[in-house]
Amino acid sequence: MAVFEKQTPMPVSPEDLFEWHAREGAFERLVPPWQRVRILSRTGGIGPGGRLDLAVRKGPLWLRWRAEHGEWEEGRYFTDRQVSGPFKRWEHRHECLPDPGGGSLLRDRLTYDLPFGIAGRLAGGPLVARDVERLFAFRHRRTREDLLRHAAFADRPRLSVAVTGGSGLVGGALCAFLSSGGHRVLRLVRRPAGEGEARWDPAKGEIDAPSLEGLDAVVHLAGENIASGRWTARRKAAIRDSRVAGTGLLCRTLAGLKRKPPTLICASAIGYYGDRGGESLDETSPAGEGFLSEVCREWEAAADPARTAGIRVVHARIGVVLSAAGGALPKILPPFRAGLGGPVGSGRQYMSWIALDDLVGLLHHLLFSGLEGPVHATAPLPVTNRDFARTLGTVLHRPVLLPLPAPAVKLLFGEMGEALLLSGAKVLPKRAEKDGFRFRTPDLETALREELGLD
Repeated sequence: MAVFEKQTPMPVSPEDLFEWHAREGAFERLVPPWQRVRILSRTGGIGPGGRLDLAVRKGPLWLRWRAEHGEWEEGRYFTDRQVSGPFKRWEHRHECLPDPGGGSLLRDRLTYDLPFGIAGRLAGGPLVARDVERLFAFRHRRTREDLLRHAAFADRPRLSVAVTGGSGLVGGALCAFLSSGGHRVLRLVRRPAGEGEARWDPAKGEIDAPSLEGLDAVVHLAGENIASGRWTARRKAAIRDSRVAGTGLLCRTLAGLKRKPPTLICASAIGYYGDRGGESLDETSPAGEGFLSEVCREWEAAADPARTAGIRVVHARIGVVLSAAGGALPKILPPFRAGLGGPVGSGRQYMSWIALDDLVGLLHHLLFSGLEGPVHATAPLPVTNRDFARTLGTVLHRPVLLPLPAPAVKLLFGEMGEALLLSGAKVLPKRAEKDGFRFRTPDLETALREELGLD
């Protein structure tokens, strides 16, 4: 049997710390990005009798895990234990204690044991102990940072926010962040709507307009994945239509409401600028050329009905989103972990990136900010593709030896490869920084280490 304990100061009262854990979305916020965890079912909350059924990826296998909440004291502590799963024993006590210096202390105490007795402890004990340390270092850091972001606007009312694209990488993280912070989230979904959801189908021009009455804000993130395959004529039409037609439908609907939301944050992309070499770009820089630039211009123009109706419209021009949970990073990790990674093409093209958690934080900031128009959602320290490859190799302790030549990119991926891999733009977040937004991971190495749990 092993006992692990970790304690960290938190910037809120014990009661507020407890309440954060009790809200919907808190568990999702505490899952490390490098772990693959699926929620299969959930019953109740963190009080006695609450139950959570999970599937946890370990190597090639998905392991079932059932956790049940037990003893608690509201505002002070709660507990959970493994009912069935990979451990012989797993008992976890979460305590929210007063800090004599102000704020609170989060104390996690974990008691666990591995299966197969002494043999299991000898074979897996050190590895599991390291994983537990990584897990709770992440959980405490994430809890503190989320609470700090919410505390920045603690004097403002909690919001009712509709989100499109809520099942995607960015939308899912944003919904969990907002709901755990006490905001009410309405997800717009294409399937039959459940609790906390409203249905829309941009392809058919259908949307549940009455559900949008009286909201405080809408965050529009939906759009076809631009990197899921070669750009055939059909794929390009789907990329364009999913953004332009969907945005047009949403904005015409919002403009026609009796009680319009004051704020619309609409996703855009740094593809707006095309291939710009080493030119430093801010929000006043002109658009570039190419398919993505055309789509971005039409995408942003499709929000005009909302703008004309007096809604504050923000176009978040999003860079390459870094997360171990999805997007580009998991796709390039296997060759780099095998020591087969390297720069793409010349390696001189700029990569304007942003850590997923900073993107979520910026979208939250924009809900309360007075900014409108284009805002760059990129980290303040863009890198060249060559520097990205070197940094990832350093973090993984692997050599960076094998470049991917430009002709191979064009042969394998066609126009999509040229636009996404061989082109680049040095995009700087001037307006976000001037507005007081604080990037938590402004440099690439820190972001990669946190996403991969290697710090």
